[in-house]
Amino acid sequence: MLLPIVLFGVIFYFLILRPQKKRQKQQQDMLNSITRGDQVVTAGGFYGTVREVKDDSFILEIADGVKVRILKGSISGKRTSGEVIQPEPLADN
Repeated sequence: MLLPIVLFGVIFYFLILRPQKKRQKQQQDMLNSITRGDQVVTAGGFYGTVREVKDDSFILEIADGVKVRILKGSISGKRTSGEVIQPEPLADN
């Protein structure tokens, strides 16, 4: 009777908890590696360049002269230097 419960616990750990901890560690490592001048993507979809690193936030420049303060948890990714973003074509009206 105890074997199915233990088996369920082991399956739960390997299918849910372990991958989640791995993703959290990767996210934390990525946030710790961000320095001034890096290009990042926010959870809201904004692309910006890090201008200043603070304890719990970043100052991003999202356009020429437009700076915003973003919490570190709001950064979803770091852009690589070789990545080129193509703008979407505008629809003709």
